[in-house]
Amino acid sequence: MKDFNEGLEDLQLRISKGDQRAFEIVYLRYYRKLVVFSKNFLKSREHAEEVVEDVFVKLWSKREEIIYIQNLNVYLYSATKNKSLNALSSNAARFVTEALDIADHDSIAEGSTPHDLLVTSEVMQSVQRAMDLLPERCRIIFQLAREDGLRYKEIAQILNISVNTIDAQMAIAVKRLCASLGVEKDRKAPVVQVK
Repeated sequence: MKDFNEGLEDLQLRISKGDQRAFEIVYLRYYRKLVVFSKNFLKSREHAEEVVEDVFVKLWSKREEIIYIQNLNVYLYSATKNKSLNALSSNAARFVTEALDIADHDSIAEGSTPHDLLVTSEVMQSVQRAMDLLPERCRIIFQLAREDGLRYKEIAQILNISVNTIDAQMAIAVKRLCASLGVEKDRKAPVVQVK
């Protein structure tokens, strides 16, 4: 998996000097991932987008201080988590869950047949249903590790828990996802049962 910390220190320095292009690169690199992360707390894509936009507005408005951040990756996730929790407590209610964006444009090849698109959509729905069955903390940890490519140490810092807890939660997530998706342990490639 691509190391998202690659070049981040250089981008931090450039942002601190007011480089809008460097800020745009960081924004594009993290926006979608942070929205998904925030949505774990808020259960609303619209509210998650607002939270993430606020995080980036604050980052830009305090850009001179960005050079003092030791790990921008951890900072962005931590700020998003804190703003998400603040949004929850200030509204005193969870927001309504919006429909999942089933088809990610990057995951469907050009020239796919309608049958291919249907199968892809069904598989993605099955995976999402299996993910939704995971306990909340387990799901968040799994998404940060597998979908966002964060290291266990970074996840531990973001969620303020131990690396051992991350390891245990990942084992639970993998075991439950395999069971939910009908993945046979002795097979080399997973077999997903489409319901």
